Amino acid sequence: MKRNPRKLKWTKAFRKSAGKEMVVDSTLTFAARRNVPVRYNRDLVATTLKAMQRVSEIRAKRERVFYKNRMAGNKQREKAANLKLVAENEHLLPRVKGSEKIAAEATEAEEPLAEELVVEIPAQKLAKVKKLKQRLMVNGGVEDRMDVD
Repeated sequence: MKRNPRKLKWTKAFRKSAGKEMVVDSTLTFAARRNVPVRYNRDLVATTLKAMQRVSEIRAKRERVFYKNRMAGNKQREKAANLKLVAENEHLLPRVKGSEKIAAEATEAEEPLAEELVVEIPAQKLAKVKKLKQRLMVNGGVEDRMDVD
């Protein structure tokens, strides 16, 4: 069955037409096939391989920049969508009395909910145990978690 490649989301034609991949870039021309036979030359092969590595590095860097630019406004759009969802479905949220709301705001202003506390372990025990981070909870409890290095 014939299909239009610009309508199939997994094709390169779709990705390029939808702006999800780079279309105009000088590094893309290096991937084009050349059907001109060249006599083997060791130096030419070495320089070609170096150039291919360099071109692939440049292309990867440009693709990262392209992706970052394409995803630049996603956080703001997602936050706006979340706020819209909450506003539309506000009737599903539990009701909070005015006095409870004022009390909650007062406690938030006085105390932060959690504080980060880093506990240093002596060098002798460091070989056995990695550095731990402990989170001090409001109710007086302590939550341990591993520090990722």
